[in-house]
Amino acid sequence: MLTRFTAAVEGGGGAALAALFTEDGIYHDVFYGAFEGREKIAEMIDDHFWAHGEAYRWIMHEPVVSGDIGYAHWTFSFTSKLPEAAGARVAWDGMSRFQLRDGQILHYKEMFDIAIALRQTHFPADRIARVADKHVARLRAREAGGPHLPA
Repeated sequence: MLTRFTAAVEGGGGAALAALFTEDGIYHDVFYGAFEGREKIAEMIDDHFWAHGEAYRWIMHEPVVSGDIGYAHWTFSFTSKLPEAAGARVAWDGMSRFQLRDGQILHYKEMFDIAIALRQTHFPADRIARVADKHVARLRAREAGGPHLPA
């Protein structure tokens, strides 16, 4: 599944990635937010990922599965198409959590230091700080048992 998952992202195959998810599956991307359902997941890859980057490379390391939960550490990179960083190679590592149901992905969520990625795409420091503040507020709300703030 991980091989098909990364190949779909690397090849711009939104429909191929979406087919790995349940009908009501959710792909929660740190940058773009949550996309629910196969149609929206396919649109995320085709209309967001590939609009902002190219030459994707996603390498999964050390996958583990226990019951219906899987984790993998990864290295992700792409060449930016953003005007501020066009042509720049952007890379970082992170971790993913896969909740599975009947051999398909029910919920995908990733975790990584977003500031590392934003800095490489030449986001201004004040914008990186605002994004970091938003993530800190979300973590504090979770820690306090409060509502989960939207991505």
